[in-house]
Amino acid sequence: MATVSIPANTTALLLDIEGTTTPITFVKDILFPYIKDHLEEHLSAHWEEDECKQDVHLLKKQVEEDLRLNRACAQHALDQSGHTDEEKAIREVVDNVLWQMASDRKTTALKQLQGHMWRAAYAAGRIKGEVYQDVVPSIRRWRRQGLKVYIYSSGSVEAQKLLFGYSVEGDVLDLFDGHFDTNIGAKVESKSYERIAERMGCLSEEIMFLTDITREAKAAEDAGVNVAVVVRPGNMELTEEERSHYNLITTFSQLEVTGGV
Repeated sequence: MATVSIPANTTALLLDIEGTTTPITFVKDILFPYIKDHLEEHLSAHWEEDECKQDVHLLKKQVEEDLRLNRACAQHALDQSGHTDEEKAIREVVDNVLWQMASDRKTTALKQLQGHMWRAAYAAGRIKGEVYQDVVPSIRRWRRQGLKVYIYSSGSVEAQKLLFGYSVEGDVLDLFDGHFDTNIGAKVESKSYERIAERMGCLSEEIMFLTDITREAKAAEDAGVNVAVVVRPGNMELTEEERSHYNLITTFSQLEVTGGV
């Protein structure tokens, strides 16, 4: 594919993670299976610690909320009190978490527990954050050319920082000027990009957003943000209309600053 120009008035690049900086298989094939494989071991090792107790408390609150709203929920209520033996209580938490993951739920309770487990796994060297080979050299080049670089992902800011702090390229957090997650708004809503521009202290048209999801690209475009759609192996197929409408790149090295070095 041909070179794509970063508009001359651009001051910042905003990057998605899954399918853009990182293979979509990383979350599906590495991060999620890690939780499933080590959940019981993690709970058994940390059951009496405050952080683990808080995680279980949040999961229990979520079950209560689901029951109150008549939502489908896991069969067992969670109990961390002395009324049940520890092994049984841990089993109930495991069942609940696995059920939430199978249902593709994005609850705060689930995200918090997963985040704590991933933090320990990254720190112990059990997991390294995957990034495509073109990502780090390209970001370094953009920064040399005076551009700021930010991340916007549906994964929490903490999870983003773990991925780039313990990446296959080492700690590359210094490459980023800031991180945004869905606390600023959903990625398919144009208002989110307006809020990001405000937080960055620049105009929407001074931002270029890179993503593999065209619904996100459209939302950014509607907010006045410039967009390039990233085509990587395993990403969702684009329609002919999408292919003709958007600037497409298969590697970050195709992006060039207009009039840049």
